[in-house]
Amino acid sequence: MRQLLFFSNNKNKIIEIKKIFKKFNLELLSLNDLNISNEPEETGKTFEENAKIKSDYGFNKTGIPCFADDSGICIESLNWKPGVLSKRFLNDFKSNEACFKSVIKSTKKNSQQNAYFKTSISLTVKENQNVVFNGKIDGKISEQAKGGFGFGYDPIFIPKNYNKTLAELSTREKNEISHRSIAIKKLINFLIN
Repeated sequence: MRQLLFFSNNKNKIIEIKKIFKKFNLELLSLNDLNISNEPEETGKTFEENAKIKSDYGFNKTGIPCFADDSGICIESLNWKPGVLSKRFLNDFKSNEACFKSVIKSTKKNSQQNAYFKTSISLTVKENQNVVFNGKIDGKISEQAKGGFGFGYDPIFIPKNYNKTLAELSTREKNEISHRSIAIKKLINFLIN
């Protein structure tokens, strides 16, 4: 398998993942490369289910082995939500900053700072045949949004054993520890073995 489709329209995710794949002799295609703009509705209740919906859709549409990820943040003070609804939750606010303020306020009010990011990656190489890889990173919500790197909730998430948010780490530093890179490395190990 020399070609692999990453089913995503998220430019930031594509850049992050292409950097990880660079070391391996695999050509990574994105939806942009194939002029695909349609995406299936993510109706899953878990990260795994949503990743499978997308990787199956990509494989069925192109016939190219396809992987997709679904990721999100789970925050203790919000009863471990927004989870699979992380993107929608963020988009419900008028700005990322407004969302971050709300999350920080809830962690202070409940004195619960714990949070984790989770990624599930589904790889489809044959119809209805998936292999799933998970990655998770524990941490806490910061007292204020910081950093200009990363995307999504990165400015308010401090990984365990760090004193900086993910958005304060360079892409290289983030790729060494992130939930997505953990899952991607499992996927790559599977592909090259």
